[in-house]
Amino acid sequence: MIYLHQIDPIAFSLPAFGLFGRQFHPQVHWYGIMYLLGFAVAWWLGQRRVRAGRLPGVDANAYSDLLFYAMLGVVIGGRVGYMLFYEFRSFLADPALLFKVWDGGMSFHGGLLGVLVACGWWWWRHKLNFFDVVDFIAPLVPPGLGFGRIGNFIGGELWGKYTGTDWGVIFLKDPNLAGLSATQLQSEYAAGALDRFARHPSQLYQAFLEGLVMFCILWWFSSRPRPRYAVSGLFAVLYGLFRFTVEFVRVPDAEIGYLAFGWLTMGQLLSVPLVLVGFLLLWLSRRAPTLQPAAPVEEKT
Repeated sequence: MIYLHQIDPIAFSLPAFGLFGRQFHPQVHWYGIMYLLGFAVAWWLGQRRVRAGRLPGVDANAYSDLLFYAMLGVVIGGRVGYMLFYEFRSFLADPALLFKVWDGGMSFHGGLLGVLVACGWWWWRHKLNFFDVVDFIAPLVPPGLGFGRIGNFIGGELWGKYTGTDWGVIFLKDPNLAGLSATQLQSEYAAGALDRFARHPSQLYQAFLEGLVMFCILWWFSSRPRPRYAVSGLFAVLYGLFRFTVEFVRVPDAEIGYLAFGWLTMGQLLSVPLVLVGFLLLWLSRRAPTLQPAAPVEEKT
């Protein structure tokens, strides 16, 4: 089955208003809503784990602070990482691009580094073990990854290669379809003339693997106390392997293309050290202590 992607990336528009002599027409994109859903689910799941005493000495208020810092880490780290990893030349030519977040462009690996910095800051303030905090956070991340990839799909971006078969998704932003009107697209789609432009919905592949599958595995794995480093290590291995695999059917970033061998992408290159670090953490977990649940502390008012 071949599907013609016609989803409006804008969820709804807000009333226009004037400010400083200019007219503004605020629009809320589905991608932003997906981010909010990811943070909301992480907050809800984290509160459950806090109430179960999975991070001894931490109450709901302290966890809310941690999530707030992590949100900042995702947004800032994701944007900075994207500019450094994927748009470095453009960034050097115009550093102001860093702040043009409305043009899109976020990097998971940059966001991950941002979250680690945020966790480090929160850990330092609360005098806990850094990896106990990271192990606590790791199972809460996959839902956000899944929602984010669904947002990519709705926005018709980060698509896959042509399937070359009788199934896939035709994205209207495909350069090969430029110049065709909406009426022409509909008529040619109905006639099957666009079937050769059907692509892998790699965004949905990633939403399934990095979102649903990773969440189920990590939530189950962390449902009982595990040695320090184990949950973080499993997260790194799973994400790295899933990302590396899907990159084979995903179109590489146009600004970079393939880095080597006619197939190696930047996403794969960045995933390799993540997998290696994950295996290292799993190896270290063999002799690491296991953090036992404790009664949650009273919330501070």
